[in-house]
Amino acid sequence: MSIFCRYWLVIAFSASLFNMLHAEPMLIESAPVSLSLSADINQGRHLDTLKVNPNLRLSEVLEKTFIRNPMQSTLQSRDVWVASKNTLAHAMLPSAPAMSVMHQNDALGGGRGEREWQAELELPVWMPSQRDKRLKVADVGSSTLTASRESLKLQVAGLLRDVLWSLALSESQLVLAINRLKVANQLQLDVEKRFLAGEVPKTDVMLTQQESLRAEQEHLRAEAEVMHARHRYYVLTGLKEVPAEFTEQQSTLSDYQQSPIWLEAQSKLNLAQTERELAQVEGRENLQVLLNMRSIKGAFDVAANESVGVKLRIPFGGDTRAAPIKAAAEQVVGNALSEQAALQYTLETAMHEAEHNLEVSRAELVLASQQNTIADESVRLARKAFQLGETDLVSLLRVQARAFESERIFASQKIQVQWDVARYNQTVGVLP
Repeated sequence: MSIFCRYWLVIAFSASLFNMLHAEPMLIESAPVSLSLSADINQGRHLDTLKVNPNLRLSEVLEKTFIRNPMQSTLQSRDVWVASKNTLAHAMLPSAPAMSVMHQNDALGGGRGEREWQAELELPVWMPSQRDKRLKVADVGSSTLTASRESLKLQVAGLLRDVLWSLALSESQLVLAINRLKVANQLQLDVEKRFLAGEVPKTDVMLTQQESLRAEQEHLRAEAEVMHARHRYYVLTGLKEVPAEFTEQQSTLSDYQQSPIWLEAQSKLNLAQTERELAQVEGRENLQVLLNMRSIKGAFDVAANESVGVKLRIPFGGDTRAAPIKAAAEQVVGNALSEQAALQYTLETAMHEAEHNLEVSRAELVLASQQNTIADESVRLARKAFQLGETDLVSLLRVQARAFESERIFASQKIQVQWDVARYNQTVGVLP
């Protein structure tokens, strides 16, 4: 054998030994990496579960959520306030009567046996229109309480709408993350097979492994967001089941004038003005009618002289007493006016944003749908080209990443449109 032949035999043997020691062991060692990592990650994972109930309606969820709202205690305390106003308005007298008893003798004085007993009953007198003003305050107070209940229910509906659509969005992202993980794992298996067949380099295997790990990481994050959203729903509603359908039709209302939140502000202002009218009357002290009975026994007299009398008490200095009462009522009216004006600015801004956001979301949905269609076709052609060897793996991963992003935007935008419809209904004051 010539030196030239021996030289090529040594080169061939060295190349075979290099492939055995480096290529195959690296493949065997690297192939199960993502599998073992996934198994470790899945162990001890926290899961919150919600059952989808097709028979559960959104309105039923709202009622249960409204009942368990912490603000119910405040409403119940205002029930007591309204009841007290009704009791005060329907009372026989404007304030409680009083009785006094007096006794006088000369035991420590002259000692002549003088004795005097007197019993007196004080009866306050209704002032003109005082009872009517109190009745009006009681009626307006009851209406304000009803408006506050409706306002609170609308606020609870807003919380429920946000938590439901947040849950829908996070679950949509989880579905996309699972799909991306499946695609990444399948691509990794295909590339590993082609590597064994000698069609692709080892670097392509490592690229697909990295892509699988990134997909697994996104899957973990998406799953965590779903768990958070489910827990927020449970804390808000106290339910372990969620309605299967909670999409809404856009309301035909075009402003917030019928919103319970706005009506509550108007009712509170009306109550403050009514209480101010009552303060104008009750700033003056009520007249007092005093009925008395008196028994007098004179000095060295065994017989008692008994009599009955009537006394009218007319208070003066009304401005001194009325000033702080009227000032407090004016302050309440001023606060109610300020709150109503601030709420008006807030609702006008919310109304504008709700209309504009819904318009923009629908336009973006059309664009996202077109982009998603193009991306689907692009990734289909890119995968076919990669299988035929017409393009490299990096180009495929780049196209595939754009396709995943387009699909994510399209899925999110579909949910965003429905979410914006719910927010529009919330702004105009429509309950689900």
